[in-house]
Amino acid sequence: MDTIEIIHTLFDLDAKAIKLIQKYAKKRFIYTTLQKTTGRPFVGLIGPRGVGKTVLFRQLRSVTPASIYISADTINSAIDIKKILITLYQEYSITSFFIDEVHFIKNHQQIFKELYDFYEIKLWFTSSVSLSLFASTWDLSRRVTIIELLPFSFREYIYFKYNISFKPLHFTQLLEQKYNPEYLKTGQWFNDYLSGGLFPYFLEKGITLQQHSFILEEVINSDIPSLHPDMRIEEIAIIKKIVSFIGKSPIDGINYSSVAHNHNITKYKSEKYLSLLERAYIILLNFPAGTNILKEPKVFLFLPYRLLYKNFDECIGELREDFFAIALKQHGIDFNYCKTTRGRKTPDFIIHFENKNILLEIGGKNKGYSQFKGLDYDEKVVLYHGIPKNVSSLIKRIPLHLLGFS
Repeated sequence: MDTIEIIHTLFDLDAKAIKLIQKYAKKRFIYTTLQKTTGRPFVGLIGPRGVGKTVLFRQLRSVTPASIYISADTINSAIDIKKILITLYQEYSITSFFIDEVHFIKNHQQIFKELYDFYEIKLWFTSSVSLSLFASTWDLSRRVTIIELLPFSFREYIYFKYNISFKPLHFTQLLEQKYNPEYLKTGQWFNDYLSGGLFPYFLEKGITLQQHSFILEEVINSDIPSLHPDMRIEEIAIIKKIVSFIGKSPIDGINYSSVAHNHNITKYKSEKYLSLLERAYIILLNFPAGTNILKEPKVFLFLPYRLLYKNFDECIGELREDFFAIALKQHGIDFNYCKTTRGRKTPDFIIHFENKNILLEIGGKNKGYSQFKGLDYDEKVVLYHGIPKNVSSLIKRIPLHLLGFS
């Protein structure tokens, strides 16, 4: 195909994309933020597959004049995409470009730098992997703004699923227990959320966890190798086994060393593969607090990947911690897991928030406070899942699902 034929094909695909978007009336909460961007600096929207990046971009494209939507994973790698974009700009007066899944474009970083420096082009792009833009030899730090799109918060899930709007709850409000009782009633929907409701496509009729299995395959077989074209087939097979190992195991005890030992690989390889899985939004890594301790991570899975390997009741404890890790990321709050002391129970996590050291313990409705005994911290909080009986007033207790109202 010559350049003109390629451009006509892109226009045709763009028209179909805009037509398909008409059935999506609701918009992700981040839509307003994106709509206020100008496309200069270029805007990168990164996040897991299935969180709605494509729908968002098509919605933005539909209200942006002189624009076009391009899905990079449908473009033949032999096509000179830079030439196509410049031709669209110079000969067709297209000034705004929405490029989906940009990591499939070879040398996209170099292309972006040249487009930014020499053409008055406005550009938005998405990727399902956390791009190392600023580690590149091409300095994009002043040319690109990165925005992260995470899965639905519990608050956003309720809006999309039940058309009920709640104001966000700041973490300070949770600690001070200043929230309307109406928030407590939403706990009835929390298990459905943990079971996959944090992804928009789960709202469609007939969708099952099998769809998420397909997404996992796509991420491992396509997205991760796009970051490392020299990755061997046997390495991809090991990464699949690592995800399965994490999904079938308790969270405690999964780290660089255990992954290396169970898959007969070096610790260096273990760190590399877990880092790739984190950049591809399959796992979250968290490290213990302190300086004089072994920096082995705790490994969480993005919901609901764990349910591909265990049923809900078997892994409810792990699902709660997976949710906690994602919810804290949605709140923009850093945390560390508490390193277990031999012969002594410890709380699950510690956060440093508003000049306070806060210990957190996560569990079921009757979760106790034995792990806090003898520890002197500014706050000690139990995040519980369910409706508790005989609630003790000796320690602060907050419903776990309220953490999802970021």
